[in-house]
Amino acid sequence: MASYVRESARALAAVSDRRFIARALAWSVVSLLGFGLVAAIIPNPVFGRSIPPEPFAIAVWLVSAPMMGLIAATYGRLTRIPAAATAAVPMGPGAAVRLGAGSSGAAIAGNAGSTAATLGGMAAFLAIGCPLCNKIALLLLGASGALSVFAPLQPVIGAASLALLGGTLAWRLRLLASGNSCTVPARA
Repeated sequence: MASYVRESARALAAVSDRRFIARALAWSVVSLLGFGLVAAIIPNPVFGRSIPPEPFAIAVWLVSAPMMGLIAATYGRLTRIPAAATAAVPMGPGAAVRLGAGSSGAAIAGNAGSTAATLGGMAAFLAIGCPLCNKIALLLLGASGALSVFAPLQPVIGAASLALLGGTLAWRLRLLASGNSCTVPARA
């Protein structure tokens, strides 16, 4: 229990940085507007819907956008190298990147979780979209199949997307809190 409290305190400290919060907010707004406009939850002259959005679609849209923003912000979070250290980070066979004093090192945990985050975002988009406007569902199932087969599956797809995004977010925040990044040795 004590380790969980310490880990939670480290995660809170890691995300309390103003730049992290600004990036998370910016990506949340981009996700909210991007998905809302393209799925026509936000009425606009470019995209339209044949069927008005269901309440679950609006809920998935409103919950997934901040999660995607927070996940995207964890990818922008960089580790800091102490000002006295100058290091070489091996990038592959025979290659190295020289980092000067006070520069930023490798991103926390690389791209860990990017596949799950991508699948979660795509599933959220499928869940909030109009079933008749989804060209793949329309092509595979026809109009009646899109309404009778795909539309009832959209809440399940939405729940799966939120689970994927939530799990990825928890994983990324845990990695961020633990400082799980490449160790950069100081030059002797």
